[in-house]
Amino acid sequence: MPRRCRGWRVARSLDREVQRFHRVALADNVCYLLLDAVSMRIRSATEVRRRLVLCAYAITAMGERRLLDFRLAKSESQVAWEAFLNQLRERGLVGRHLQLVTTDGCPGLHAALDVVYPYVTRQRCWVHKLRNVAGKLRRGQQADCLAGARAIYGAPTRREAVRRYWAWARRWRMEAPKAVACLEQDLDDLLAFLACPQAHRKAVRTTNAIERAFREVRRRTRPMTCFTNDASCERIIYAVVSHLNRNWEGRLLQQFTQNS
Repeated sequence: MPRRCRGWRVARSLDREVQRFHRVALADNVCYLLLDAVSMRIRSATEVRRRLVLCAYAITAMGERRLLDFRLAKSESQVAWEAFLNQLRERGLVGRHLQLVTTDGCPGLHAALDVVYPYVTRQRCWVHKLRNVAGKLRRGQQADCLAGARAIYGAPTRREAVRRYWAWARRWRMEAPKAVACLEQDLDDLLAFLACPQAHRKAVRTTNAIERAFREVRRRTRPMTCFTNDASCERIIYAVVSHLNRNWEGRLLQQFTQNS
């Protein structure tokens, strides 16, 4: 059989696996849901364009973790996120046990959550927020100011976190008013994770789990300047996601197995 025919058959087989992954039923046992989007470069007929990959990462109360799904989208609009979340819901993730959704604060995503999971508490990702704060600081201010901001999420209780926030705000409001305002406007969402058991907090205060997964995607695709089309992008992402999910199967997050 010619090599090109074998390659075509392998690609078609992978495409079927990808579609099966997008449709498989989901157990409604998710306690924490992390949502984020990462950027990929895909070649079209006329140009190389940026596409967003919407991702959902779940943690159960027992500490089981799984990348539930991903979808290519042109943007992080409400329409795109709502379609993605509705598919998760239709596949079984109704959210009966869902306690917290962690996001990067994307307006389109939050608008979609208002429709699909309107009663679930939201956590704003601290990593994304601190990047925003850093962008409003002079280079010489960043180390001290960001260290003080990080101390806020290290507080053992919400009350202590609020106390640390006000101490930090008093220190920096005159020197860096835009940085303080940037953090202050989302403070309630940034502190939502403090209502979770202490052992769970580090896992849910950021969307880092999704970022780590896509480092592996980028490592695998580093020799390529871009994907040739949407299908080739989905195949690679599916391969990495499936590999991670298999590795995580039966391996609970340690902090979830400890008494909290």
